[in-house]
Parts: sequence; C-alpha cells; structure tokens
Amino acid sequence: MNEIKEYKEKVFEDIKHIDENEIDYWLARELMSVLGYTLWQRFSNVIRKAMENCKNSNNNVLDHFISADKMVNIGSNTTRNISDYKLSRYACYLIVLNCDPRKKVIALAKTYFAIQTRKQELSEKEYNELTEDEKRLYRRNQARKGNYNLNKTAVNSGVKDLARFHNAGYKGLYNGETADDIFNRKKLRYREDILDNMGSEELADNIFRIAQTDAKLKRDNVDNEYTANSVHYEVGKEVRNSIKRLGGTMPEDLPIPEKSLKEIEKGNMKLETKSIE
Repeated sequence: MNEIKEYKEKVFEDIKHIDENEIDYWLARELMSVLGYTLWQRFSNVIRKAMENCKNSNNNVLDHFISADKMVNIGSNTTRNISDYKLSRYACYLIVLNCDPRKKVIALAKTYFAIQTRKQELSEKEYNELTEDEKRLYRRNQARKGNYNLNKTAVNSGVKDLARFHNAGYKGLYNGETADDIFNRKKLRYREDILDNMGSEELADNIFRIAQTDAKLKRDNVDNEYTANSVHYEVGKEVRNSIKRLGGTMPEDLPIPEKSLKEIEKGNMKLETKSIE
C-alpha cells in the first residue's frame, strides 16, 4: 500500500461527505482503501464486528451503518451489485478500533474519529467529565447543527439576508454587538469563525438563542423578514436578561480561549502523527 499521504489529517477529510442535513458521513469502500485494506471480504468482517460493538453499546446500528449498495458496470453491458455503507463518525471510530493495529494509519484514524465522536446526547455526568476543549467541540457541533436548522426555518419565514438575520440575534445577546464587532473584540485573524473561538459557556448561551429562535419562528408562523429579524433580536435579548437575572456572566465578558477549535484539532492530529512516525 502507498504511504497514506504522509499521515496528514486531510486524508480523512478528503473522503468525507455531507448529506442534505449537513451531517458528516463516510463511505465504507473509500474508508477501506485509506485504511490499507484491499479485499472487501476482510474489511466487511471488520464492519460486522463494529456493528456488534454498536449494538452492545445500546446504539441503533441502522443509525450509524446505512446500507448504500449500488449497481456498477463491469463491462459487456453487465452490472453487478456492490455492497457499501454510509458510515457515521461513530461507526468509523468503531471500525478503526477493530482494524489491524499494526497498520500505522490506524493510530491516526483513531485520533481523527475519536476527537469529535460523541453520542448525539451526553448524560450530565459524561458531559462534566469532558475537558473544556472537549466540551467546546461538543457544543460547537450542536451550534453548527442548530444554525443549519435555523437557517432553513428563517428562509421559510421569508428571510433573504441571512447575515442581517444572524446579526439581529447577536445584537440582542451581546448588547448591540454584531458578528463583526465580536470578531474584532476577540481580535481574530482573517476568516476565523467567532463560534470556533468561544468557550463552552459562551457556546451554550448561543445554542439556547439559536434553539429558541427556531422554535418561536415556527410557533408564531412568521412569514416576513422584518418580523423574523425582530424575533431573533428579542430572543437574544431575553437570553441575555435571563443570564443577568441568574447572576451569570455576560457573554462578551466571558474569557476568550487561547486557541481556536481549528487549532486544537490540528494540534491533536500533528501530535498523533509524530507518535506513529
């Protein structure tokens, strides 16, 4: 097998797909090649073991291992059915745990899939046991999914300028600050994402704003951009008032993490790469 692109993290990003709900997934046959397997029969045995692990962990196998069989042309106007699976990040992690540990790329794969692999919902105990960076990763993923749903709801509610719509929410929560204002206050570099540079508490404040705005737009059957923007502002402001009533720290006063989540993910991958050289 050829060297796996010098074990760069990009190797797994290159084969990542995103479905219509903005959920990451990988195709088993593409993953098989990256992990150094040449025979589907051998790799399918690994998949079966991973499925059993999934089942024993009280997870629904069909949520993580989705059949993606397809017909392929093998010449002379003949087709053949090829087995394949759409794999969640959790499924990929279970697979690499069952792979041949002697393969150097497996160590990198374990790190890549483990660093962001969490159940859809963590118990309070599990969440409290996470490090701050792990909490940030978990909350950032929640915010990403929440914003995806909110964007769809906003468009259905008549919003055409999503940037202005999101700024309305930030202004309510951050006492008038827009996304650009938050960006400048945090002294971020060009094209850095403000959500990637929030601690877990600040992310939680924004997740609550996102979820409540989504629910209110639907509940009130909002059908025009002006009202949608007003709803987002008012929800953001109400979240801010709730934090104040509870004696919490205003989001703009929360500490700014030393590293963005992108830097943390990149650093973890580099550390693991060195350990397998």
